[in-house]
Amino acid sequence: MKNKLLLFAVTFFIALIAQSQTPTNNDYLKPVLTDLQKQWPNNRTINFVFHGHSVPSGYFNTPNVNTLKAYPHLTLCYLKGRFPYAVINVITTSIGGEQSEQGAFRFKEEVITMHPDVIFIDYALNDRSISLERARLAWVKMIEEALANNKKIILLTPSPDLDEDILNDDSLLAKHSNQIRELALFYKLGLVDSYNAFKNRCLAGESLSSYMSQSNHPNEKGHKLIFEEIKKIFPDSN
Repeated sequence: MKNKLLLFAVTFFIALIAQSQTPTNNDYLKPVLTDLQKQWPNNRTINFVFHGHSVPSGYFNTPNVNTLKAYPHLTLCYLKGRFPYAVINVITTSIGGEQSEQGAFRFKEEVITMHPDVIFIDYALNDRSISLERARLAWVKMIEEALANNKKIILLTPSPDLDEDILNDDSLLAKHSNQIRELALFYKLGLVDSYNAFKNRCLAGESLSSYMSQSNHPNEKGHKLIFEEIKKIFPDSN
């Protein structure tokens, strides 16, 4: 009991810091940006792997999968427009309905084997089916496996669920978002704060339903909002 209380206290303290301090993304992908600018014969294939659940998989109204309007493909189009000499692969290893424990189980064999330069992890929407503690252990397992293989990691906070109040700081998605921010800060990783972007739209008076194809899946507009947050981790190199 004493150890659990200590762990809770430490986690709570770090979470408070994470809420007020966002990890800087400006230099995190600098080596990747440098490689993206190289021309033949000095260039190489750059692999971006998107690991997670139905949202990065491209599910809009289930069972419809709109790969070309989902944020991984939007990221590919943006990068190719910006880096015309680069050879870029965008690979989705995501599975609809999966949570982070399942994703962690297959992480080494199905993600690391793709030889990723950058790994995006997006599981929090489905992690509500497991506890925060279990989710944290699964995310840590994936993070540390990636770091052991010298991979860059970008953590994504969740897109919203219309059945949950995004303005409620005690909601499950809000708690998972805080935990993800904490992990990004602790491990000094890249962060795409999708949840905060949607929350800001709501605070500005917009209806979240205009960003959703169903209660828990973004539509094209919602994916574009996530993509706009992803763009921030690829700052201008000038």
